[in-house]
Amino acid sequence: MAIRDHLNGLWSDEDFEEWYPRDDKPGLSPAQLATVSVLQFLLELSDRQAAESVRCRIDWKYALGMELEDPGFHHSVLTDFRERLTEEGRADKLLDLALEKIRAVGLVRERGRQRTDSTHVLTAVRDLTRLELVTEAMRAALEELAKTRTKETGEDVRLLLRYVHRYLPALHDGEQVQALRQIFVQDY
Repeated sequence: MAIRDHLNGLWSDEDFEEWYPRDDKPGLSPAQLATVSVLQFLLELSDRQAAESVRCRIDWKYALGMELEDPGFHHSVLTDFRERLTEEGRADKLLDLALEKIRAVGLVRERGRQRTDSTHVLTAVRDLTRLELVTEAMRAALEELAKTRTKETGEDVRLLLRYVHRYLPALHDGEQVQALRQIFVQDY
């Protein structure tokens, strides 16, 4: 917030002109996406969590200079932005630019060498994205297994009810068997 107050953000969209071709289509602000990427890294958020924070958190909207009603963006935009960031040393240039601006207003003092290598930041965010990918793949596989298990359970219940009806007629009208039959009819 202090950076927003002093600098009106770390970057302006003009800092990204060479990244995005001009096609006269209104797009998302690359300066905002860069800021989201920094906040995402600092708070160790997935792309989905970062996009949700943009939509819902007033402190993020303030840091990004967004209107409160702004709906934000889809989380996949962050992946595209990171891909552009990894090209031609752009991440280092962006970090250098931010350090210059912060230093100019006195928020950072000279203390000898400062690390401007942002590769470790990109690696951490890329790993987080990979983790999210693995998590989503696992969720999808579990859903597929659950559907298979649901079908098998339904088939098992159908066979059991048929068996009871055919071979155990005395149990057919039992309270628990009738409850099972009713639940099976309603849910399957």
